[in-house]
Amino acid sequence: MKKWMKMTATMMAAAMALTACGGNDAADDSAGNKVYHIGIIQQMEHGSLDQATKGFEDKLTELLGEDNVEFDYQNAQGEQANCTTISTKFVSDGCDLIMANATTALQAAAAATGDIPIVGTSVTDYKTAGVVDSNEKPGRNVTGVSDLAPVDQQIQLLMKLVPDTKKVGIVYCSAEPNSAYQAKLAEAELDKEGIAWAEFTAADSNEVQSVVTKAVGECDALYIPTDNTIANNTEIVKNVAVPAGIPVVTGEEGMCSGCGLATLSISYYDLGVTTGKMAAKILTGEADISTMPIEYTDATPKYNPTICEELGIQPLDGYEAIEG
Repeated sequence: MKKWMKMTATMMAAAMALTACGGNDAADDSAGNKVYHIGIIQQMEHGSLDQATKGFEDKLTELLGEDNVEFDYQNAQGEQANCTTISTKFVSDGCDLIMANATTALQAAAAATGDIPIVGTSVTDYKTAGVVDSNEKPGRNVTGVSDLAPVDQQIQLLMKLVPDTKKVGIVYCSAEPNSAYQAKLAEAELDKEGIAWAEFTAADSNEVQSVVTKAVGECDALYIPTDNTIANNTEIVKNVAVPAGIPVVTGEEGMCSGCGLATLSISYYDLGVTTGKMAAKILTGEADISTMPIEYTDATPKYNPTICEELGIQPLDGYEAIEG
């Protein structure tokens, strides 16, 4: 009897483990419906990234059904080591798909598995991040949606708002490759217009204030691309730039609401929605992830009414005010 009970307990434990992990073939619920287990790794807490995660969860739940999808949301709190640990856990758990929100999270997930499908969001350039063979045909188990805004148009926006600008400071975190990628695009556009520029890079949050202070002291205006580190420190940027009368054009709305004058911004919620659509196609077998090109979304012109008023700059016609 004891031997039989031990064997039964072992079999039950094994069955429970298989149900929990999900695997690449989704488990079935008691009614025989497929239940997809989705691991979500978000790089840090931030309004834009939060919106992307929400859009993803909302759309995937809508497309697959509330009873057919389970999310395991994990936030890495901005630590690369945490991204690695979370990604390893998702692989060990046998998630059916991993959604990686922001570049470091995506790189960690891609390093952890070459088998489980990974969809990225809030990532500027997937090729630069080293997770695909090309943005047009990934060739691996990774695809996703880019948050690349029209950098050339953002520079043109800066020039329209501050036509007397002689030198632009480009501020970003040197640890974020996608920010460096956008900086190069901005520099190329400024070169075309014959406007001087200089890079001011912070290694981490601790350096943001000193770097922005230096940039403000040397330049007539600042351009800040989408950058997670700066996005978490917009209050510092505002407190340095606004009293000095230096306008800032940012890469997206969340940053603009904190420290910017205006932006051409994508919606991070819509970014997540598009990511959810891609994930649904992958999970249901409608699409092959290795051939799914990176997708892009449209940008909306917006301005910060408070900072425009403080700097005495008139917003452009057709731009939406950022509320709050």
